[in-house]
Amino acid sequence: MTLLTLPQLAATLPRHARLLGIDPGRKQVGLALSDVSRLVATPFQTVKRGKLGEMVTFIRAVAQEHEVAGLVVGIPLSLNGSFGPAAQASRDWTMDLSRQTGLPACLWDERLSSSAVNRMLIQEADLSRAKRAEAVDKLAAAYILQAALDSLRGDVTPF
Repeated sequence: MTLLTLPQLAATLPRHARLLGIDPGRKQVGLALSDVSRLVATPFQTVKRGKLGEMVTFIRAVAQEHEVAGLVVGIPLSLNGSFGPAAQASRDWTMDLSRQTGLPACLWDERLSSSAVNRMLIQEADLSRAKRAEAVDKLAAAYILQAALDSLRGDVTPF
């Protein structure tokens, strides 16, 4: 399955279908869900990153249970916006995940999403390092998904 742009992905979605935001890290994968009107992203879960087959099974189950019809996956572009090895690995992983789950997917620039979430958790929530580690991945997924949802409404320039 080819990757879509966000507007192309939105055009394929049935009415009231949710999007699943994904922040794929090396050790953990953060997940966030949109509401059915696709206005608000909510942190959902953090799962340990394992074999792709296990992730496919898990994502399929989440999609079925929560009526998810598309994926918005964070892509770690370099700070200058270039497409480096980490971005290529994320792109390949997303294409495989999309193909094997049957869910259309798009990539969304995730530069500094984890940094922004960590800063917010330190400044606003005053959480310890251990508590932040538990929450940062799913919050970063929500941050990524919310930016994409805002873009669909014209609030942000898309990737």
